[in-house]
Amino acid sequence: MRKRSILALVSPMVIAASLATAGLVAPGVSAAAKPALPYYLALGDSYSVGDQPGMGATAGYTGYVAKKEKLQLENFGCGGATTTSILAANGCTESGFGPPAAFDAVAHPTTTQEQAAVAFIADPSHHGKVALITVSIGGNDVTGCRSAGSLTLILACVNTADTAITANVGSLVSDLNTALTAAGDTAKIVGLTYPDVILGDWVFPSNATNQSLAALSVTAFDALINPALSAAYGAANFVNVTQAPYKKAVAGDDSDAASLGLPPVNLPPYGKIPPAVWEICKLTYFCSLGNIHANTKGYQFIGQLVVAHLP
Repeated sequence: MRKRSILALVSPMVIAASLATAGLVAPGVSAAAKPALPYYLALGDSYSVGDQPGMGATAGYTGYVAKKEKLQLENFGCGGATTTSILAANGCTESGFGPPAAFDAVAHPTTTQEQAAVAFIADPSHHGKVALITVSIGGNDVTGCRSAGSLTLILACVNTADTAITANVGSLVSDLNTALTAAGDTAKIVGLTYPDVILGDWVFPSNATNQSLAALSVTAFDALINPALSAAYGAANFVNVTQAPYKKAVAGDDSDAASLGLPPVNLPPYGKIPPAVWEICKLTYFCSLGNIHANTKGYQFIGQLVVAHLP
């Protein structure tokens, strides 16, 4: 009796699988492609694109969320954006705004962020496939208030900006929800606030610290900025980055350490500082450079807060 070759005894399925692994099988023969990931749309300012000094746009918190939630990121964000420009300014360029996202950026040179996102949602090929939208906007509306003059004028500046934030973010959220409903999507819209970087004035610049301004920033965030954003997004959809506990800052970065009985924390080269200021120094560049952006750890922390907020 003729002996069968060893190759003849091997299952054709095993051979096919081995060839597929080696990349030697034609597309029609290979295993079925993995299903496309649901979409995650990110809108906003430099925080939405993970901007860092000397690095430009990075993966930021949006990259963290996309990876953890297994979503396909589509980032419409633009550094320098305000609650007005997100509705009215076309494109995202270094000359006017910028930078755009470094990863999974969606170019929209002739439309606004809002229009581009709404068009993406309305595209029939995307219907029912948008799973999440995050928005980081409003910080640039109040950034200039830091140099408005006296503490009274600074608070008045924030109060004025608050009116625009409330109206513009409310309009943005309404338009996005309308588009999602029309497309049959049930995506959650998550709105974020920011770390209170002005607390860094407690230690920066070292030759002209301003602890009064640092203390006033707590009032600005807790009484004006965050309530406005929470109302616009809806409390259930608002991630309060400012008040989220972080390690030694057990009451977040907007807390009165004295009234809570929290001891100061030693952080070289600044010495003993309030836990809230310590958090800002650890998670942002403000204490060292006077820069308002989060560092890599800071963006990861924000991403963790978003993920924890999802169903």
